[in-house]
Amino acid sequence: MNPKDMFLFYEYNAWADRRVVEAASALTPEQYNKQMGSSFSSVRDTLSHIYGVEWLWLERFQGRSPSAIPDNAAYADISTLKASWASFEPTLLSFAGGLTQEKLDMVFEYKTMKFGIYRNPLWQSMQHLVNHGTYHRGQITTMLRQLRAKPILTDLMHFYREHAAAAGA
Repeated sequence: MNPKDMFLFYEYNAWADRRVVEAASALTPEQYNKQMGSSFSSVRDTLSHIYGVEWLWLERFQGRSPSAIPDNAAYADISTLKASWASFEPTLLSFAGGLTQEKLDMVFEYKTMKFGIYRNPLWQSMQHLVNHGTYHRGQITTMLRQLRAKPILTDLMHFYREHAAAAGA
């Protein structure tokens, strides 16, 4: 994995996050908070989990190991979560955009919330973060369909096509 490709993955991740948050913005408060029986019980809980884990991993990438992610209750409405994410996203993208090959290949150590201390190359954890978001955004797409709301496309290939069109390719 090289810095250019990693940054592109993080641009994809931000693009997909914005799309799923925008889709959730069309939900009523009842739909947003409705218990759905997924890995995380509601659209709110799933979105706030994605956001919280992105925050957690950035903390780890910077040498800190928080003991918890932000509480889901802090995002009782989509506008609060949307605002928090909008202010956080540039920080994550700035970190990804400032990577060197040496930093990506560096083995770093971090403490997890449940499983102890791990060590692995930074690039592996960074790929994991993007994959994690993809997994949970797929769950949100299913919940949106169950709520009879408009689902969203967050496939990597759609991002590549939009990215190429924006670049004039």
